[in-house]
Amino acid sequence: MAETLPATQYAVQLVGAGQLSLNKEKAVDRPGPYQIVARMEGVGLCFSDLKLLKQFSNHARKSDILKGVDPAVLSELPSYKPGDAPTVPGHEAVCTIVAVGDKVTRYTLGQRVLVQTDYRWLRTAESNAAFGYNLEGGLQEYVLMDERVIVDPANGDDFLIPVPDHLSGAAVALVEPWACVECSYITDERNTLLPGGQLLIVADAGWDIEGVAESFSPDGKPAALTLRVADPAQLGQARGLDLPVTEVANLEDLVDEGYDDICYFGSSKTTLDILNDKLNTGAILNVILAGKSIGTPVSVGVGRVHYGLTRWVGTVGTNAAESYKHIPENGEFRDYDRAIVIGAGGPMGQMHTIRLVCAGKKDVSVTATDFDDVRLRALAAKTEELAQKLGVELKVINPKKQALEASYTYYAIMAPVGALVEQAVTNSEDKTLINVFAGIPSPIKHDLDLDTYIKNRCFMFGTSGSRLLDMKIVLDKTISGQLDTNCSVDAVSGMAGAIDGIRAVENRTMAGKIIVFPALRELELTPLSELPQKYPSVAEKLNNGIWTKEAEQELLKVAK
Repeated sequence: MAETLPATQYAVQLVGAGQLSLNKEKAVDRPGPYQIVARMEGVGLCFSDLKLLKQFSNHARKSDILKGVDPAVLSELPSYKPGDAPTVPGHEAVCTIVAVGDKVTRYTLGQRVLVQTDYRWLRTAESNAAFGYNLEGGLQEYVLMDERVIVDPANGDDFLIPVPDHLSGAAVALVEPWACVECSYITDERNTLLPGGQLLIVADAGWDIEGVAESFSPDGKPAALTLRVADPAQLGQARGLDLPVTEVANLEDLVDEGYDDICYFGSSKTTLDILNDKLNTGAILNVILAGKSIGTPVSVGVGRVHYGLTRWVGTVGTNAAESYKHIPENGEFRDYDRAIVIGAGGPMGQMHTIRLVCAGKKDVSVTATDFDDVRLRALAAKTEELAQKLGVELKVINPKKQALEASYTYYAIMAPVGALVEQAVTNSEDKTLINVFAGIPSPIKHDLDLDTYIKNRCFMFGTSGSRLLDMKIVLDKTISGQLDTNCSVDAVSGMAGAIDGIRAVENRTMAGKIIVFPALRELELTPLSELPQKYPSVAEKLNNGIWTKEAEQELLKVAK
């Protein structure tokens, strides 16, 4: 039978840019025929919540859903809150289904589920819909969802993932941020021209157009070619590709974000600065230098590497196909790599450090850096014994107090600062990988030394959020005991402390993650280090300072 739902609940609402409110009388919605109500068990606080907090209605995922679902469905869904409508944040969530509409087919009462927040088929003007953004999220006691919204109609993928009872709520909620980390390592990279895509070739005087046909995918050619060349010989070489050709004279007249692949045979900074804006989402820009050099830094859209999945490659030779050959299969840590995690003391940096240490690669080293000694000590406590056990050389360093090595072969960048990408390129070695994990705002560009980047065959990549696949991989690791996501917990809270928790994320005062338990209405923000004084019976159930299911069960008893 359905759980008896209260009339009202506690909820954290975002009511405007920078404006958070604890509403102690928010209505609990009843489900319509295709809708379900879930009782929220645990919610992790995330740095991404701050982007929504600051941007509010200007956030790409807070805007109206334009396609992917019948508008009538949205009109029947009170938890759909686009634009200026107050919303409930919180997207790292685990919950239990407690009420089900009579036409719901996939879900049953009592199911415990992990929320995959990123509904990529529901398109907004610049992104997609998401739980905790234009659809109300987890920082409330109960949430209303619609089966027609949370199931991908193209393939039937279900974005509520069943989870077993033996895991703590915190462990399940933290699958989502860990999945974002996993995604950055395992996402496949394209190493050919996009079949059916839009190709732009730009050739300066003195260059031959070589290697383009060899760069075609076995799955097919690009659909069309846009061309700007300097001489008739280049025109003949391009026409030999047997693609529909459109010639242009002025690159600035081309549509921005209009091309899936750009092959530039040249070395002009001015041209490269223009071409940067022509990259579509997921596009690759290939620079063929043919022995020349650019000679000056180039303004590269480092923000779109993360949010737009754009990629830059190049060769010092003459053949375009050479560039694609050294694109890695994915962003995975490799045997013999020397990695540096920049900003490792924060919650996501800790996850990257642990992920690298546990990657099972041969003869590797991991250097974790942060300017906060308290955070570094917390990180060392979680990782040093693990690294020693696995035979991984680990260094935990405050760069203000201890010098770093001159260069590394793998950079994981946790701070959204373009200068850190610049530094990684400047200090790169042959085949250096640069994981731009931090969400540098999409419009941000930064001057990079592309000559060094191309000479050293570097590869800069980034991903945003996680996919259903990533969450299932991390969940499987958690269920099997291969990964204990509880190790990321640094503080707990109820609804009364949730806003303080968001501010703590903003001010970076916690080394790990904050978990909010909505059932605990009045619990203030409580670091695990304070449990012995405030809730000694909970502290006794920690495992060497690490959160456990037993500690969680005790907290839910004593902090009501």
